[in-house]
Amino acid sequence: MYIVVAGGGMIGGGLVRRLLDNKHDVVLIDQNKEACDKLYAETGVVAVNGNVTSIEALNDAGVRKADVVVATTGSDANNLACAILAKSFNVSQIIVRMRDPAYKNAYRVAGANTIVRVTDLMVSQMMMDIENPEVRRITTIGGGKADIFIVTVPERAKVAGRSVEDIVESRQFPSPCVFIAVYNQKREEFSIPRGKQVINEGDELFLISTAENIKKAVEFLTAKNRA
Repeated sequence: MYIVVAGGGMIGGGLVRRLLDNKHDVVLIDQNKEACDKLYAETGVVAVNGNVTSIEALNDAGVRKADVVVATTGSDANNLACAILAKSFNVSQIIVRMRDPAYKNAYRVAGANTIVRVTDLMVSQMMMDIENPEVRRITTIGGGKADIFIVTVPERAKVAGRSVEDIVESRQFPSPCVFIAVYNQKREEFSIPRGKQVINEGDELFLISTAENIKKAVEFLTAKNRA
């Protein structure tokens, strides 16, 4: 995909690196020439030294052919202006970083498809690490509305030997939590779980869930039989 990243700070710079690693065509816009030069030297990214709210800078970045525009600056006002301009160029996917929740409705009106509040994601991750250290969060989806987690089935787990179908139909298992994959460490097998698949001790379970539901799911999946 052709992706324009507006803002080359810590978040934007990190995103540029990941996108390039995944073989996307990326163009960076940043008004700080040092930031542009630094990312160009490190990654080879095409960098436009200009303001993300400038039509000229967006044109130089090739916004007319962009599949995605991501506004990652530390200013909601700048990200909002960038989103409005991207929408005027008929960019189909616009993603914005939000600092102040008061801007949420304005971002929606401006045409942002995805709104990411980094502070919320960081707090959510820290809470998860504190309360459920046995859970690993891989990524966030839906603008922070849900996450993909990995839960390891411990020894003597009550769910060991039960099928996926049996587990998800249990009243103690939250229905909004969905199995998407199972990795069996002993056989080194990765599978998309079907209803009859049996869960074993040591299996890594990949789940999609909201943070409040993953806690209930973890309690159920890691509960142990008495020795």
